[in-house]
This record gives sequence, C-alpha cells and structure tokens, in this order.
Amino acid sequence: MTLNNESVNSPVGIFDSGLGGLTVVKAVRERMPKEDVIYYGDTAHVPYGSKSQETILSFTQDAVDFFLSHDVKCIVIACNTATALALPEIKATSPVPVLGVIDAGARAAISASKNYKIGVIGTQATIASEAYTKTLRKLNPACAIYAHPCPLFVPLVEEGWLDRPATKMVIEEYLKPLKMAQIDTLILGCTHYPLLAGSISEFLGPDVKLVDSASSCAEELEGILREKGLLRSEGTGSETFFVTDGAAKFAETGSRFLGRSLQAIKFTPSK
Repeated sequence: MTLNNESVNSPVGIFDSGLGGLTVVKAVRERMPKEDVIYYGDTAHVPYGSKSQETILSFTQDAVDFFLSHDVKCIVIACNTATALALPEIKATSPVPVLGVIDAGARAAISASKNYKIGVIGTQATIASEAYTKTLRKLNPACAIYAHPCPLFVPLVEEGWLDRPATKMVIEEYLKPLKMAQIDTLILGCTHYPLLAGSISEFLGPDVKLVDSASSCAEELEGILREKGLLRSEGTGSETFFVTDGAAKFAETGSRFLGRSLQAIKFTPSK
C-alpha cells in the first residue's frame, strides 16, 4: 500500500463471524476516535466455532475480498476462530496489513499473570487449534495452560442471558476445572465472552484476572497504523456495519456489545 493521504483517510476493516467483533469496534473507536471503521459480520454463517478449517478460511477470504473492494488500509480479524484457523494464509496474500486477536490476548495474559497458570476459554475450533497454547508457550515456555471449550456461551450472550441462573450454572460447569487448577489469569478467547465477564468473575473470584483481547488488539492496531504512517490525526471517525443476514436482529443485539444503538447497518449477500 502506498503511504499517501488517501491511504491515511481510508477506513479500517473489522471482521467477525457475527456480533462478537463489536467489542473490538468499541475498543478501536475509544482508542482511535478519528478512524473510520467498516465492520463485516458474517451472520449468515455464524457460528464458526464448529466448522472446518477449509470452510472458515473460505469465509474469511470472502470478508477480506469485501474489505479490499472498500479500499481499507488495515484489516482486523476480530473472530478468535478465524484468527486461529485462517490468519497465516490471509496475511500471506493480503496487500494490506492484517492482524488477529490471539497474539495480543496472549501477550496481555503473560503480562497479567503472576503464577503463570493461565486459563483459555473459546469455541471448539479455537481450543482445538491450540493457537493460544502455542502462542503462550512461545512467550513463556514455563507457563501452565488450561484450555477449555465453552460452546454454550455464544448463544447465551446472543439471547441476552448474561446473569441468569441457567447461565451461572453453565459457567460453573465449564470453569470448575480451571478454578480447581488455581489459575490466576483467564483469556476470554471469544469476542462474545466479555459480556459474561461479570458472572465469570463472580464464580472465579477477584484474584483471577480476565483478559479481553479486544483492548489489546486495539492497542496493537494503533501501533501498526502509526508505524506505517496510516494513523489519522484529524477528522471525526465514522462507522458502517455490513451483515450477511439478519440486519434487524444484529441491530437489536449489537447494541448490548457497543453499549449504544447501532447506525448505518447494511445488508451484503454472502457468496
């Protein structure tokens, strides 16, 4: 990409399989309010967590092609599953910088942990990929990692069941082994999970640090844009949301992720 004024003023693309990446949008808008953001939610194919790597790579490439058609200057893969299973291939062919959420989250967890007993929760595909485990061990080979899939968390969040008794029972069932292992840090390895942070903390206790990769990812994005001379220094940033299905439901449920109503939601058909 040529570093010129046109490139600086180009938007940032943020991709997720559905709603969860809105936590990254929120973090990016808070940290870089002058940047324009285009969000692509592949709601026609959500959830990604139970799909094959080939399918996830195909869906992710479709999102990248969409962003390139909108002349973005950088792409954030806000979906943990897509980051785990598609990021290397996407980075190898993309003409613009691409970053995911896993490296940033792993670095934040290593910094936060004192006993280096680190828990990781995510979708079936994310946990099975061992992406967090491999990244954490590269950063600190001595750390003990306790990874556990939590597939029911996403539908509970999307239904708005954030602190219901049934949700707390599911949290206890999933996280009991991690609590018994005496972890001091837990990576929320899915962008939906921060909405359950209150109930998760209630079960694990105040001594366990929760790491939300959204804020770490936003910090990394800012560094990349600054390094490449692409960080906007003026103007008022805008945001536009594209979804492949269910725009009305996306608007309704997405407001819980952003903490405000969503504007400018557009439908774009999936391939």
